[in-house]
Amino acid sequence: MQQKSKVFVGLDTSKLKISVAVAEDGRQGEIRFLGEIDNTPEAVRRLVNKLASRHSELLFCYEAGPTGYGLQRQISALGHDCAVIATSLIPKRPGERVKTNRRDALSLARLHRAGELTAIWVPDPGHEAVRELVRAREAAMEDLREKRQYLQSFLLRHGRIFSGRKPWTRAHARWLAELIFEHPAQYLVLGEYRQAIADAEARLERLTQQVAEVVSTWSMAPVVEAYQALRGVALLTAVTFVAEIGDVRRFESPRQLMAFLGLVPCESSTGERVRRGSITKAGNTRVRRVLIEGAWTYRFPARMSRVLQERQEGLPAIVRAIAGKAQLRLCARYRRLMAAGKRQTVVVTAIAREMAAFLWAIGREIQPRSAA
Repeated sequence: MQQKSKVFVGLDTSKLKISVAVAEDGRQGEIRFLGEIDNTPEAVRRLVNKLASRHSELLFCYEAGPTGYGLQRQISALGHDCAVIATSLIPKRPGERVKTNRRDALSLARLHRAGELTAIWVPDPGHEAVRELVRAREAAMEDLREKRQYLQSFLLRHGRIFSGRKPWTRAHARWLAELIFEHPAQYLVLGEYRQAIADAEARLERLTQQVAEVVSTWSMAPVVEAYQALRGVALLTAVTFVAEIGDVRRFESPRQLMAFLGLVPCESSTGERVRRGSITKAGNTRVRRVLIEGAWTYRFPARMSRVLQERQEGLPAIVRAIAGKAQLRLCARYRRLMAAGKRQTVVVTAIAREMAAFLWAIGREIQPRSAA
C-alpha cells in the first residue's frame, strides 16, 4: 500500500552509474542510501516507479554537470519534481576531506529536504541546442586566437615583427608571404601555421553564419532582435546573452540579474566597518565577457549611428525609448566616472552592470515567439 509521505531523493550522477539516497520528510525523518543504478533511461524509470509505489510525493535533485539535463527531463515527464542543483552553491563542511558517491547522494537528499540547495534554470531542448551552437562558435573563436598566437610566437622567436598598424589584414598577409628564413624547415612551419589559421577562420565564419540562420527561426528571435536596439549589443552579443540567460522575466529585479552575472562588488562588512572590493565574478562568464566588450562603445559620445538606426527599425516604441535612455545615461556616466579619476577598467565594468539592467528592462517588454 502506498504511504502518504513525501521523500527527497538525492542522485549523484556519473557517466555509467547513479547513486541514490532518500530523506524522509521532517526533521527527524530517516536518511538512507538505496544503492546504485545504471545511468540508463530504463533503470531510471524503474527506480521512479518503485519509489512512487511507496510514497505519495517524490522530490528529486542532482548536481549540474557533464551529464546534462536528460535526467531532469525524464523524471519531469514521469510527473515528478526534479531540480538541477548549482554545484558551486552546495553547502560544504570545511573539515570534510572524504568524498564518495554514497556521501554525495546522502548529502544531496539531506540538504534538499532542508531547503539549502539552489536550483538552476533548465532550458528546453531547443534553447539548449542554440546554446550549444553559440558555445561551439565561441570555442572556434578561442581556437583561432590560439593558432594566431602560435604563429606570433614563432615569428617573435626569429625576430620577425610586423611594423604595420594592424595584424591579420591583407597587408599583414603580404608581409607573411614575403618573409625570408635561413632553413627550409622554417618555411614549412610558417606554411603549416598559416594553413591552420585559414582553416580556423573558415570554421569560425561557418559557425557565425549558422548562428545567424538558426536564430531567425528560434522562439527567442524577437527578444534577440529587440536587444540589438541597445548600443554595444550586436547580433552575437544578443544571441549569447539570450542563449545563456534565457527569459530575463525569471529575475524579479535588475539587481538579481546583475548579481547572477557576477557584476556586483564583493563585500566584507562587520559592525561599523564596510568594505567592498572587486566584482564577485560569480555568475555566467560568457555573458559577463560580452557585456564588458559592449560597454567599451560608451566611451564615445552619444549618437544614433546608421547601423543602430537600421537595427531599431520596426521595433516597438518602448524598446527604442529604453535604448535611447540607456545611451544617454551610460555615455554621461562613463564621462563622469572617468572625470572622477576612476580606472578605465572599473568604469567599463560599471557600464556593463547598468547595461544588464537595461537589457532586463527590454526583455520585460518583449514576448518570445510561441514554439511550434
